Amino acid sequence: MSNALHNTGLNAYHTALEAAGLVLSLVGRVPAPLKSLVDQLIRAASSVPANLNEGHGRSGRDRVHHWRIAYGSAKEVDTFLRLLLSANAIDEQRANVALDLFDEVRAMTWRLIHPK
Repeated sequence: MSNALHNTGLNAYHTALEAAGLVLSLVGRVPAPLKSLVDQLIRAASSVPANLNEGHGRSGRDRVHHWRIAYGSAKEVDTFLRLLLSANAIDEQRANVALDLFDEVRAMTWRLIHPK
């Protein structure tokens, strides 16, 4: 693996950790009727750094498989955050920061999955 790819993977992981931490801090006071969305959001958000890190420790198709899972989970996070935003259940400013961070993670992960 080239150094550029290696560094992109680590950057994606660290950004994903930051983004997932922000999501965890956002959802503490979401109303009970929306808790099922929160549960799915937490699982998806925590899956992103976990799969990036696991993929980083693998090789070949197994590595890319974990990165694809991370990418898909980051897309899920986007949907759940937008649903909670539309319900006015989470802070808009902080949610937008999380959305931007996960967008960065998706971009970095896309480059990991599709190297030139």
